[in-house]
Amino acid sequence: MELKIQTFNKIASEGLKRFPENHYEIGPDIGSPDAMLLRSFSLHNNKIPPSVIAIARAGVGVNNIPVEECTKAGVVVFNTPGANANAVKELVIAGLILSSRKIYQGINWAYSLKNKGPEIPAMVEKGKSDYAGPEIQGKTLGVIGLGAIGMLVANAAEGLGMKVTGYDPYISVDAAWQLSKYVRKAPSLDALLRQSDYISLHVPLVDSTNEFLDKSKFALMKDGVRILNFARAGLINTADLLEAIEIKKIACFVTDFPDQVQLSNPNIIAFPHIGASTPESEKNCAVMAVDQLRDFLENGNIKNSVNFPSADIPRTTGSRLIVINENIPAMVGQITNVLAEEQINISDMLNRHRGEIAYNIIDLDDEIQEAQIEKLREIAGVVFVRYLP
Repeated sequence: MELKIQTFNKIASEGLKRFPENHYEIGPDIGSPDAMLLRSFSLHNNKIPPSVIAIARAGVGVNNIPVEECTKAGVVVFNTPGANANAVKELVIAGLILSSRKIYQGINWAYSLKNKGPEIPAMVEKGKSDYAGPEIQGKTLGVIGLGAIGMLVANAAEGLGMKVTGYDPYISVDAAWQLSKYVRKAPSLDALLRQSDYISLHVPLVDSTNEFLDKSKFALMKDGVRILNFARAGLINTADLLEAIEIKKIACFVTDFPDQVQLSNPNIIAFPHIGASTPESEKNCAVMAVDQLRDFLENGNIKNSVNFPSADIPRTTGSRLIVINENIPAMVGQITNVLAEEQINISDMLNRHRGEIAYNIIDLDDEIQEAQIEKLREIAGVVFVRYLP
């Protein structure tokens, strides 16, 4: 069985090579694809073919994918959390230092002297005081969100001599295990905001975090605080941010998501969304996305989906059935009853749900025919059925 993968953007070759050539057809112009593989390409204005059962994003954010529409259609959307974490961490640390030391402002000024000839040394000595700034050692960094990136930022900043406080009510066990023992837990978000000299955001953009930092939050912060946003645009209320900068509540704001207003303010340092722009990150994301996509297409296993539950079991037999259904009562019973009536024995089964969707992996002792699969599709509430011989 040959599977078709439609690609968008440039996907690192290290990832694409992990598709076996004799089982996959891959390219940007594939018709009726089984899956899509992309980076930042937006699918919002592109009709997703009905043949597609999975979309893999070689990156973390999925705001370029119509996730809700995909869920209703039974399309599993994957991302690659942690694959670009080190790349983003390094840029955050660079932003942290740039926010303090006025390095890039000083560099720009130095280049403005290029035609001054022998006067340059004296001018440098006279003007360098305009670009002085505090050291980060001994200062307090508040990290909001201790996922893959936030955890690395906290550890790196602690290693640079900063006092680090973290806040994340949803911290995972894995992140907690990897967090430095010297990173302190903030008793509340407000407490972190009040005590931090620097604040770094590492939370997703959802309804509850839209304009997460606004006038009320800025009012709690120290005068002269420095804020870094390498997470998502939309986490900051821009009007309130500019007002806080104007009254010197905020000394510097560093972002990887510039807009017209922010680019006009000298106290805002804007990066052109390059947090994950390293060859290592692009390779890691591509490899992770391809591996997850292959495991789903070949075995039905789900890892790192943003709209479906995690579901991963090794095959116990050579025959596997995947059933996606609405998360309503009595669905499992109806599915297993159909198989029992058809004299098909189940050797292993996994049922998981997330929100309004449920996902079933069913290993069978016997092969199943198309007419029997059709009976499963006819069950009210079943969204999609796939057979993996």
